Amino acid sequence: MRHTWEDSLGTKTMAGAPLAGGGVVVEVREKKGPLRAAIPTMPFPVAVICLFLNTFIPGLGTFVSAFTVLCGARSELISERGVCCVFWLNMAAALIQILTAVIMVGWIMSIFWGMDMVILASQDQGIPQDV
Repeated sequence: MRHTWEDSLGTKTMAGAPLAGGGVVVEVREKKGPLRAAIPTMPFPVAVICLFLNTFIPGLGTFVSAFTVLCGARSELISERGVCCVFWLNMAAALIQILTAVIMVGWIMSIFWGMDMVILASQDQGIPQDV
């Protein structure tokens, strides 16, 4: 008998045969918001350039990544919402990063966005990651 539940972070977990202290985790999937799910999976060198741009000019790498969606980069949301919607979500993320960079929130968000781009690109190309 398998059970599925969602914890407070929105992580869905499926458990198999129960053990003394709980169950066996079969799958854990992160639940992403629309902005986070709109991050495109780009070629690795382009993702690194976007990270570099986001590090020194907050929002610029995210702005560039929005145009990669129009050039064929994949995203988790394209099948649900379409290319134009994903493009505008990335433009909105870039605008948020630019406007809030003054109070450092946008700059930090911009760097994390760039790191997510590189992680997605490395997973897509099978590049091993150190934990």
